[in-house]
Amino acid sequence: MPIMDEGALDTDIQFLPGISLDESLAMSRKFQARLMEFPELVTIVGKTGQTGIALGARGGEKTGFAGMWKPREEWTSARNREELIDGMRKAVEGFPGMTISFSQPIACRIDELVAGTRAQLIIKIFGEDLDVLKSRAEEIAATLGRVRGATDINVEKVAGQPYITVRPDRGRIARLGLNVEDVQSVVEAAVGGKTVTQIYEGDRYFDLQIRYPGPRRNSVETIGAILVRTPGGARIPLSQVADIATIEGPSQISRESGMRRIGVECNITGRDLGGFVAEARREIRRNVSLPKGYFLDWGGQFESQQRAMQRLAIILPVTIGLILLLLFVTFGSLGVSLLVILDLPFALIGGVLALFISGLYLSVPASVGFIALFGIAVLNGIVLLSYIMQLQEEGKTVGDAIIEGCLNRLRPVLMTATITVFSLAPLLFAQGPGSEIQRPLAVVVVGGLITSTILTLLLLPALYSWLGVKKDKVEI
Repeated sequence: MPIMDEGALDTDIQFLPGISLDESLAMSRKFQARLMEFPELVTIVGKTGQTGIALGARGGEKTGFAGMWKPREEWTSARNREELIDGMRKAVEGFPGMTISFSQPIACRIDELVAGTRAQLIIKIFGEDLDVLKSRAEEIAATLGRVRGATDINVEKVAGQPYITVRPDRGRIARLGLNVEDVQSVVEAAVGGKTVTQIYEGDRYFDLQIRYPGPRRNSVETIGAILVRTPGGARIPLSQVADIATIEGPSQISRESGMRRIGVECNITGRDLGGFVAEARREIRRNVSLPKGYFLDWGGQFESQQRAMQRLAIILPVTIGLILLLLFVTFGSLGVSLLVILDLPFALIGGVLALFISGLYLSVPASVGFIALFGIAVLNGIVLLSYIMQLQEEGKTVGDAIIEGCLNRLRPVLMTATITVFSLAPLLFAQGPGSEIQRPLAVVVVGGLITSTILTLLLLPALYSWLGVKKDKVEI
């Protein structure tokens, strides 16, 4: 479906995992101030972290913004939404370590409900090794960056979370008469918390845990200073019997259908989704090699587009078949019925050219427009040929019947096409809400009617004349 202008902005930004909440808020405010420099934006509100509903749960490194546009006639720095979003992208390029995705409130929620992503397209890489998944995802993101139309490319963050690890040194532990369990019990009680008793309140009970206060367990140095008692009664720092260090580990592990996966998200601007995916697939096959047991899955709006095209691949042939059946019932001749069906390619030529000239692409509304166009084009062919055949039945020759039929049916054919074109003309220049859906349908019908009407009046009589002459020769 074409992207509708909702008159609102929905933007997600993400910083590196592990960023503090204070720093995330400060960077989010700077981002918000940068966007508010655009006069087209009335207001914008950001939400960092948990949003209160399961669907919108986020980490502290993620912030979602929602904003409202001014009326289109008050815009000064851009002519349309695409230009304004491109300007915003360039304005926030300087923020370090930040990924960004622009969308709209309704479209964003629908994308997330359909495919679990807020972007238009997501490429899911399935496999077992997180490091392999991460490296292949970065290769795919780099490849997508070279495909025309790709914007807001974002690799799902699965690494970068800082962890403090405590690895007991068995040699030093043994020399002091300790065992590993003694060290682990101290770390568990001091850092993780240890249950010491239970508190009863009526028929309910709760575990009571104890652990060190935050300042004594929030860094490598403070954890290393935790004292461990030896069998001899001495107390030694934990750092003397264990290696304590800060390492980088996974920030999340995503699974789908029981398999680990990582996603590469992107939005598409300036071209159709199907053409973009076809080109992106070719480039990824050429530049990215997946190990055995790893595979890709394409999701997002692409899934909906594929389902819609599969339905249309059934609906269009069925529609043409029913038209042919009705024509055969009307004329009682397969040859004449096929001749009328030739109006369909006549109309198809104009519809495709109109889409190309207007810069639009084949979408669901455009496909519906083709179905409506086929009916109108066939109707014009029936109006013309049925009258010519009626004149033949009255005793006129093929040539005379064609000339008289074209002269007498010129006005009805032109009236049918003209009324339809003028009735759809407002949709061609519409700019209000919903015009993104209406315009492709109108462009297809108007363009197709122009070519089908001209070719119906010029080529169809000539082809019928050839078919009629052949019939005369057979009868003689």
